[in-house]
Amino acid sequence: MGKTLEELQTRDDGGDSTELIGDLAYTPDDQLTPTAKLIKSIITGGASGETSDTYPNVPIKGTSACKADTCCIWQYVANDMALVFRGASGRCTGLARGAVRLGFHDAAGWSKNTGKGGGADGSIILAPAEMTRDANNGLQEIVAQMSRWYARYKDYGVGMADLIQMGANVATVVCPLGPRIRSFVGRKDSNVACTDGLLPGVNQNADALIQLFQDKTIQPHGLTALIGAHTTSQQRFIDPARAGDPQDSTPGVWDVLFYKQTLGQAPPRVFKFQSDVVLSQDPRINPELTQFAGPGGQDHWNEDYAREYVRLSLLGVYNINNLTDCSKVLPPATISYSNPDQAVLDKWLASTKHSDPVAKALRDGSPITNLLNAVLALLGKIRREVTFAA
Repeated sequence: MGKTLEELQTRDDGGDSTELIGDLAYTPDDQLTPTAKLIKSIITGGASGETSDTYPNVPIKGTSACKADTCCIWQYVANDMALVFRGASGRCTGLARGAVRLGFHDAAGWSKNTGKGGGADGSIILAPAEMTRDANNGLQEIVAQMSRWYARYKDYGVGMADLIQMGANVATVVCPLGPRIRSFVGRKDSNVACTDGLLPGVNQNADALIQLFQDKTIQPHGLTALIGAHTTSQQRFIDPARAGDPQDSTPGVWDVLFYKQTLGQAPPRVFKFQSDVVLSQDPRINPELTQFAGPGGQDHWNEDYAREYVRLSLLGVYNINNLTDCSKVLPPATISYSNPDQAVLDKWLASTKHSDPVAKALRDGSPITNLLNAVLALLGKIRREVTFAA
């Protein structure tokens, strides 16, 4: 975390975007606030998107001291979020994964071709039409949770657009090994639905996906970093018969195993999106993806993901010069983690039969060690079926 400019410059990621976004594109440098200058430096590769800022003396909520500090109330929001995003196993929960996806889906509803409408403006919740779209199916639980937090904190000045993006960043760092991404508040909310058709589809080809993101100012290297968020996920709707199947062998952990298993072999229960597979094979994506999968890949990916998510979280935001850096409210990062129940998890991943209890436990972030008998019974049933068929 908190890499220096010299350290950042030792890595040549020549495919990264340096394109300016929002009001940064037309505001002279001498008129930029310190926060806007920091954001500009992050998205052009001059500063890290990760943070080590802390908030040691948080005022009591509701006091004049808390009201005087824009970030104070966000510390209480972040604390509430962390409680539901971290499971008993230490892994992040389904709500955490939903929060990351929600942040992406709100912000990605913007393109250079759609003008100033859409983007990170809270419309995915504030404009009811957006949640009727197929691309947003599965977000209902996190939308309900965000709506509860909004009702609790809106009178303190918390906006929906900021709440969604703070949720994505809190969730990311709550996931073991995830980065602490610089987090900004002050976006403007909108109840106008964004243009439909701006989110990626699992059956799109590489050319279409790369062009879709380039229209959002995100180049192939940035796209390579962003798709890695699938490392924590469990698919539910692409193939309902396999609901709960993860996209790598360590669901709920923010690690680079997703890249390794997308490139190569994976256990039967690991579910690969076709869009991820075709991207991993594309020459504009493969070299960077291979680096993430290789030695030192975790730090490299976290650095790249943080930078690209800062960019993504500010798409369609035209008051960047008025934002406040509240990175100090984020929970601490978990820099070392080993699944306490990986041996049992591996047995389930090696099976070809669905197990609702295991899938649910993983979704809740619960340890599955106590489900060993269920897993072994499932495997015994599979062996009997194979023997009978033979």
